[in-house]
Amino acid sequence: MKIEEGYMPFREYQTYYRIVGEPSDKAPLLLIHGGPGSSHNYFELMDDYANTGRQLIMYDQVGCGKSSLPEDESVYVKETWAEELIALRKYLHLDEVHMLGQSWGGMLEMYYLTSFDPKGIKSVMIDGSPASIKLWTQEQHRLISYLSYEDREAIAEAERTGDFTGPKYLAANDRYMERYCWDDPDGNSPEPLRRPTNGKRASLIAEGPNEFTENGTISDFEVTDQLKNIHVPVLVTNGTDDLCTPLIAKSVYDQIPGAKWHLFANSRHLALLDQHDEFISVLDHWLAEND
Repeated sequence: MKIEEGYMPFREYQTYYRIVGEPSDKAPLLLIHGGPGSSHNYFELMDDYANTGRQLIMYDQVGCGKSSLPEDESVYVKETWAEELIALRKYLHLDEVHMLGQSWGGMLEMYYLTSFDPKGIKSVMIDGSPASIKLWTQEQHRLISYLSYEDREAIAEAERTGDFTGPKYLAANDRYMERYCWDDPDGNSPEPLRRPTNGKRASLIAEGPNEFTENGTISDFEVTDQLKNIHVPVLVTNGTDDLCTPLIAKSVYDQIPGAKWHLFANSRHLALLDQHDEFISVLDHWLAEND
């Protein structure tokens, strides 16, 4: 399988991209990773899907992965990453494209679609993404309520003091992420998931210290009322045990005209990992429907 890697000049930085497969009569699938501050790494679990004849395009948003890691904190805002997405489409001549955004990647899709009215988008999959950080934070605290008393207290104490370095808090946050995001108990998860993302700084600046203390540059993210202006086919997905709860997913689905929704019955925040085969099957059906 052909894999092409390269760098796009972006402002004074470099954006890493990775293209899997050959061009064909099928529109390529552009994959937009989460975070902010994650990387394309986990999308490598999809490489085999390029054998269907559809090219996959993934990239590291500036601030993580193999892309530039700017010192300037003002870079780490949604406007930068939307500008980068627009530039990448132009640079790689992605005139017609399907898009799949996971977590923050889906948020970026929503912002891109509602603020820029882009052309040539054949379909969009929004996977585990909120339209409102306020609702996201509210739901994270509800999820925390299902943890043990000790873990709830450790998290509450960290939030009260603003100290997110204590061992009790760190252990509690690990258990929260294992329950609702993903885990690697034996160090045997697929290699791309064990690879560093280089995005901790971007995550801290843009999001905050964790998933439930949103005090970074995207903490005011709110596009719920603008979703009605999206007029491309949209599939909303999430898992039953996801950081992106069914309520969050429904708040996106309800607002987008003609949207569809798939709930992965045994998944946390990364259905691509937890229910890989079903994820690929749902995606393949969706893309074929909208080619």
